[in-house]
Amino acid sequence: MSIVLNGKNLSIETLNKVAKGEDKIRLDDEAIARIKACRAFLERKLAAGETMYGTNTGIGELSEVRLDDSQTKEFQKYLIFNHAAGIGDPMPIPWVRGAMLARINVHAQGYSACRPEITLTYVDMLNKGVTPVVCNKGSVGACGDLAPMAQIALSLMGEGESFYQGERMPTSKALDKAGIKVPGLEVRDGPASINGSNFISSAGCQIIYDAERWLKQADIAAAMSLEALLANMKPYESRLHELRGFRGAVASAENIRNVIAGSDLTTGAVKVKVQDAYSMRSSPQVIGAARDQLHWARQQFETELNGVNDNPIFLMDEDRVLTGANFQGSPISLPLDAVGTSIAMVCVLSERRLNRLLNSALSVGLPAFLTKGAGMFSGYMLSQYTACMLIVEQRILSAPASVLSIPAAADQEDFVSMGWNTALKTSQILENAYGVLGIEFIAAAQALDFRDFTPGRGTCAARSAVREVVEFLDVDRPLFPDHNNMMAAVKARKVLQKVEAEIGELRTY
Repeated sequence: MSIVLNGKNLSIETLNKVAKGEDKIRLDDEAIARIKACRAFLERKLAAGETMYGTNTGIGELSEVRLDDSQTKEFQKYLIFNHAAGIGDPMPIPWVRGAMLARINVHAQGYSACRPEITLTYVDMLNKGVTPVVCNKGSVGACGDLAPMAQIALSLMGEGESFYQGERMPTSKALDKAGIKVPGLEVRDGPASINGSNFISSAGCQIIYDAERWLKQADIAAAMSLEALLANMKPYESRLHELRGFRGAVASAENIRNVIAGSDLTTGAVKVKVQDAYSMRSSPQVIGAARDQLHWARQQFETELNGVNDNPIFLMDEDRVLTGANFQGSPISLPLDAVGTSIAMVCVLSERRLNRLLNSALSVGLPAFLTKGAGMFSGYMLSQYTACMLIVEQRILSAPASVLSIPAAADQEDFVSMGWNTALKTSQILENAYGVLGIEFIAAAQALDFRDFTPGRGTCAARSAVREVVEFLDVDRPLFPDHNNMMAAVKARKVLQKVEAEIGELRTY
């Protein structure tokens, strides 16, 4: 399937599909026409001798240095060389592909003044699977993600390295194998290729997409633990949450009710407390708050995907060239910081339910640490240690990067978003979250196996999904294989898939 890009129709779902190589893309004919018209506009301005930032001037603190006609083309090469200044291991291929797609969509709007060959080369690279090698660190998230975007732009000169058909090789070789012509760089092509927060956009969109589905699994884990702990189900009634009005909480409560539907817990067959602890009773409000936060982040990121994040911006219809700071990453750095905090918050709640499952003083009749032979065996005692360690790391990483600007470029760039730090740490928070939730799933399945009532249809499906990965803990065994395997299953959405196959799709928002 080919997705047609017009500069205004890129969604988080589309970016995820293209980033993972599931769909190809092509540019809308009108988008190509806009790119060509904007390029012609630039060339008229140059012929008239107009001074334009980053086109026939230096950049940053050197913006007052005027370049003559003989320097402007050569400047493009040195600009990309100089800015390809990252460090570290190669970042994930989907993140690079997503950044390329985001940049293509900026060009498609017709304000960047690059040659169409630049944009169409990126389209070819995505469709034919040539992905530049990009270091995972180096961007400060203002003036765009300059260092990583410059490593992509090296490919426009046949420079750098790329992955192609599972191999890492010189980009010139990869492009040749794929049948893609090296376009080279003319005036303005360099800045137009690197001047946007496209890596923050790419990684952030993929984190948001995965986190939305992780939250569904957080609802399922909560439902399993609630059943195992013989929860009073009144706090999950829709009327309660509708009266307060937060949409995220309404969705979470509905998901939990749907998972538990059909359980003896909902019929009065099982005796329950009048009121449960906060970690049980507040699950919809807490998970729902994270849902609300993710919804706001989604809106911000999709605005960014379809916005003009370039500098300068070439306005053909108004015969003007505007310089500004649309590359500034703060509008997406701030919500992505909050996404990480939200995920960590839900993990703290998960660990508190885990604690109640393991603590015989709180678990309403379950054996200590969910083992038949407490004393001889320790059951899942140490699983809680692992969950706690992961959460402490999440708490450290939850400190916002968006307030940690360090001035650079001789103080010309004296406030930056640090949005790439935000992307990296939020990605790690989510990675830990797969482990935390995996451990709750293991404990909840073990606890349910000790109960003798009939759980809900969704709960039974979830327990079955866990048992496909982790066997009942009869006697102590090394737990790290169970932890790692369940973490991988949560990341692959195995529990979610099995539950939704049984009871239908859960609400994302």
